[in-house]
Amino acid sequence: MHSITMEHVIPFHDVDSMKVVWHGNYVRYLELARCVLLEKIGYDYVQMEVSGFAWPVVDMRIKYIKPLLFQQVVLIHASIHDYENRLKINYEIHDKKTGERLTTGYTVQVAVDMQSGEMLYESPDVLLDILGEAV
Repeated sequence: MHSITMEHVIPFHDVDSMKVVWHGNYVRYLELARCVLLEKIGYDYVQMEVSGFAWPVVDMRIKYIKPLLFQQVVLIHASIHDYENRLKINYEIHDKKTGERLTTGYTVQVAVDMQSGEMLYESPDVLLDILGEAV
């Protein structure tokens, strides 16, 4: 399975007056992990563009289990769950010290041919080749 785990320290500018992370910042944390994962597999956003495809997020879910807090050290895990017809990445955020699961979620991206603007219903060969699953 293609996955990464990254460490992140919750900064002051991401929290509210109660020192709890504002819910909208979780989207950015998933994006940070997604970028690290895509770099690891060799198909980051620059490489996507060079290959002729955009990969917009078309669906996202975040389950807030416990709040993230100012200066908390968390581990963000991202793994590719599906890539044949779409790129679905699952996420989990855990407290580094206790291992407690704090957040889960996923994003779904689809390939769009940048020249025609058409959405593809199957992932392009470039992604399948990179993931070692070309047929």
